[in-house]
Amino acid sequence: MAAGKKAKNVATKAKGKVKETTGQVVGNESLEAKGVREQMAGDAKQTVQKAKDTVKH
Repeated sequence: MAAGKKAKNVATKAKGKVKETTGQVVGNESLEAKGVREQMAGDAKQTVQKAKDTVKH
């Protein structure tokens, strides 16, 4: 996997985790849900990138 894309996906997941945790702490369900969605998006992008790398080799 391209290092830049992997780092971006990991950053997206981390940012989502921070939003989720912040939402839980302050009781903001909308922020919590947005954080979960960002984490899922990061996971999905990382999975797609891994699949592309597998096909290339």
